[in-house]
Amino acid sequence: MANFNDIQQRETGLQQHLTSAQMVMIAIGGAVGTGLFMGSAFAIGFAGPAVLVSYAIGAFIALLLIGCLGEMTVAHPTSGSFGAYAEYYLSPLTGFVVRYAYWAALVLAVGMEVTAVGMYMAYWFPQVPQWVWVAVFSVILIGINLRSVKVYGAVEYTFSAIKVIAIVAFVLIGSYVVFGTRAPGIGFENYQIGGGFWAKGAWGMWLGVIVAMFSYLGVEAIAVAAGEAQHPQQAVQRAMKTTVLRLVLFYLLTLALMLAIVPWTEAATQTSPFVRVMQVTGIPGAAGVLNFVVLVAALSAMNSQLYTTSRMMFSLARAQQAPHVFGVTNDRGVPVAAILVSSLGAGVAMFINAFWPKESFVWMMSIAMFGAMFTWFMVFVTHLAFRRRRAQEGAPPVSFRMWGFPWLTLLGAVLMAAVLMTTALTPEFRLTLAFGLPWLLVLAVIYLVRTKR
Repeated sequence: MANFNDIQQRETGLQQHLTSAQMVMIAIGGAVGTGLFMGSAFAIGFAGPAVLVSYAIGAFIALLLIGCLGEMTVAHPTSGSFGAYAEYYLSPLTGFVVRYAYWAALVLAVGMEVTAVGMYMAYWFPQVPQWVWVAVFSVILIGINLRSVKVYGAVEYTFSAIKVIAIVAFVLIGSYVVFGTRAPGIGFENYQIGGGFWAKGAWGMWLGVIVAMFSYLGVEAIAVAAGEAQHPQQAVQRAMKTTVLRLVLFYLLTLALMLAIVPWTEAATQTSPFVRVMQVTGIPGAAGVLNFVVLVAALSAMNSQLYTTSRMMFSLARAQQAPHVFGVTNDRGVPVAAILVSSLGAGVAMFINAFWPKESFVWMMSIAMFGAMFTWFMVFVTHLAFRRRRAQEGAPPVSFRMWGFPWLTLLGAVLMAAVLMTTALTPEFRLTLAFGLPWLLVLAVIYLVRTKR
């Protein structure tokens, strides 16, 4: 391919309506969802109070990713994003595999988020089967995505704003409970219960990084949304610079306060530890309000992921690597068929919930995380090739540059590879590589067969 402009040209047809504020909220919407409100319980079970270190490591990797992805996105804002970059700077085969691996991951992540919705609704309606709520909310969010990107952006902004307000309120209430009330059984001495801060050791802390990484997955949605931003270069830079800082504050502050209010041995449960905290504080109706917030958080993340995965399918179709119909937009610039096929995860979730409601969440999370983590790893690899090619071509540096190149880019790749390999040593996540590696092989074979024909 002679020029990256050829890729950008073939991906035209989407409408540029997203503002930089909406792009920040899209990233927060994707990354502050079930991974924080429900997944943190699993992370605490692995790491104990050292889960704070787990999430700090995850935030560091996310920061490195934002640096690499931000530079490439400012140079080439397009909906194909990291899939298009891998195609151009590595090889068409790599672009094909990255896009489909990521698409499958988010399709399943959509199912995981809506699975959590069913679990949250059980707080109010314990007699109603979870799969009923999965079906109801899936139809609603698919309808929102089918309207227009402007409607999607407005809804996602509202969802994310509710989450941000709730998290800030949680931090304020939690700070008052910890520092203001001096109530017995509440305080940072809870960190020493059950074996102390390192109760689960360094290995337990590292296992917590797996869940922490899954919690941060979604920040890359900024890069995909750049193809529909009003002023992509400026919007991407602004969104990239503020998103990671907000995520770090949200995750670390809330977890630190939560572990001071509820001992980690009680927080590591199947219910949201945040709801448990509100029950402990004794504020009338607080637990129900927070359950509504975590419900909105899951819906927001599902909404964001459905948007992102549909745009990846759109990019595949425009690259002639998926059926043509998925690259067609209606008069509102909406890729209807791509959205519908990307909704398959909701159907998978409904099926699993009907037969295995207790295991459904962990199963969906462990399978979904492979494609997303593999994509993050490939972003670092692609960035190395991106810099090398641009240096060879004498291209001027872009206004947003990754710092510490090449060492921090290499460090990001090594850390992501280490997290992926660790999943094979963890019984709860053995499905990750057991599903992921054969999936990559199948994709490579499909591509080679198609190319040969």
